[in-house]
Formats: sequence, structure tokens, C-alpha cells
Amino acid sequence: MSWLSLAGAAWKLLSGVREGQTQVDTPQIGDMAYWSHPIDLHFATKGLQGWPRLHLQVWSQDSFGRCQLAGYGFCHVPSSPGTHQLDCPTWRPLGSWREQLARAFVGGGPQLLHGDAIYSGADRYRLHTTSGGTVHLELSLLLRHFDRYGVEC
Repeated sequence: MSWLSLAGAAWKLLSGVREGQTQVDTPQIGDMAYWSHPIDLHFATKGLQGWPRLHLQVWSQDSFGRCQLAGYGFCHVPSSPGTHQLDCPTWRPLGSWREQLARAFVGGGPQLLHGDAIYSGADRYRLHTTSGGTVHLELSLLLRHFDRYGVEC
């Protein structure tokens, strides 16, 4: 799974890695994969527009070692401090019946050319998609000095 935290122009990343985090798990029993990797980011902001969100890409590996897209997803980071349980549904492009058949036998499948279609929705209505499952997240947030500037959380 790779993640990407996006923020608007008012948000500045002070520490942490904005993108490219990857975790791998090979479930021995069942289909549930577990990752225990902290997403440790520190932002400063001058405004609330463009609140951070998580952009996920989940990949799977078949018994032949071929990697293929399992799903895209995104969810907004909560705006209150504390520990939050989030469910992020994922989806992937379905493709034509030929692409579906090729995915079943050869692997691979269609992918997005532009990642912003995951969260923007501008051209997403044209896509035929299928569910990729759900990513369960546990996020702990600390907000500092928001009350000083009249922001109620």
C-alpha cells in the first residue's frame, strides 16, 4: 500500500515524508493484510482550505509474483484531535471484457493515467469500476494552537 497526503496551498509540510510510503504483508490465513506503519507528518497552516486527505493505492501480488492494482481510495483526515477509526473504500477501473479476461490470466489491468481522478471526481463518472475492498485506518491526531485562532475542533 502506498499513501499520499495532500494539502492545499495554505498547508506547509514541516517534517515527515509526504508520499511514497509502502508496506507489504503476505497473509498466511485469509485475505486480510495488516500494516503497522505510522504516518508521521507535521503540517503548519495559514488557512483551513485544502484540509489534508489520504490518497491510497493498494496493490496485490498473485501466486506467480505478479503485482497488480487492487484499488485506489481516498479519505479526509479528521478535523478533531484524538484517535480515529476510518474506513476507506477502494476501487479500481474495470476495463473492457478483454482487459478483464487478460487480468484474470496474465495479470495487470487498467490503471489511471492521472492520479487526481481518484479524489476530484471530475472525470470519474466516465469510468466503469469495481470494488477493491476497504482499508481500515487508525489515526491519532494532535492539533496545536487552533483554539488560539478561533477554530473549534
